[in-house]
Amino acid sequence: MRFGYDLLAWPGALALAFAVALTLGLTIALIAGSFARSRAEARFGDPAMVRGLLTFDATLRRTIKGSLLVVAVACALVALARPQYGTGHRLVPATNIDVVIVLDYSKSMYARDVVPSRTARAKAEVARLISGLPGARFAAVAFAGEPMSFPLTSDGAAISQFFRQLEPNDMPVGGTATARALERARELLGRDPRSKDHVRVILLVTDGEDLEGDPVAVAQKCAAEGTIVDVVQIGGRAPEIIPDVGADGRVIGVRKDDRGKPMTTELSADGEKQLASIASATGGMIVRSEQGETGIDKVAARLTKMMREELSERVESVFDDVFYAPLGLAALLLIVEALVFEAPRKRRSHA
Repeated sequence: MRFGYDLLAWPGALALAFAVALTLGLTIALIAGSFARSRAEARFGDPAMVRGLLTFDATLRRTIKGSLLVVAVACALVALARPQYGTGHRLVPATNIDVVIVLDYSKSMYARDVVPSRTARAKAEVARLISGLPGARFAAVAFAGEPMSFPLTSDGAAISQFFRQLEPNDMPVGGTATARALERARELLGRDPRSKDHVRVILLVTDGEDLEGDPVAVAQKCAAEGTIVDVVQIGGRAPEIIPDVGADGRVIGVRKDDRGKPMTTELSADGEKQLASIASATGGMIVRSEQGETGIDKVAARLTKMMREELSERVESVFDDVFYAPLGLAALLLIVEALVFEAPRKRRSHA
């Protein structure tokens, strides 16, 4: 048994207090009326003589009528609280989750502070994340200066293959256009008609700062749509040399600028702040790579826990409203109260 209105929280607690006060008030009023009648009889004359003038002592009947009235009001107030009774159980289907993985393919991802390289390690851990979330749907966005994408699908292997076959050298435009990539992820979720009923997560994996667009503004749009953006920041403020990788995937040296100096990659304080703001705008988490790890596994662990605990199939009790029972009892008691007279009805005498 439970009540449809939470009687321990506002405004249910206020309603409960009012119901108790009304019932107690009615009880006190009836008792006070009985004492007032007794005092009136005492003022009228000697109690023994007054009782001699009465043809019937209605005290018991008045008590019964008052009790019936109080109980009827209490039953009516219980009915207003919507009592519910469990009638069985039902199976609640698992809620699906849609994950759009947005992976940075700028040439700085060739850096080798994460073994064997940032891009190789990120692709491997993304593939492991996908295989560890059976039942989820995935989409992919690979980006540098412009994004390339793969739509939402239940075929996780296809997403892993999409990332696996790409290299930073394959991107037609260099750079780190994070805002465009997040906007493409929003579009992938918006195009799918089923996605609006699912939990939506965008996983951004990047080592750079967007100096062209406003990814925080895009994240705020995601938040308004109920989409969470988790951020994995690979690399930090320490400079890392960028290898020069040939078309066959082998390192052929170090990338150099126009003056012949080795090119390095590092994330500025503003860049770190930008990535943190993207995550916080949507209530997502930000993970920074450390000790040779990308941090993708931490996001994977959280998503796995969510799938198992929050989004998993579950059994819940089914309750039906039974307010009609106390309400019917209240009506019956009021009818009985009306049929109980304070004095016996006089029988008609037949001549």
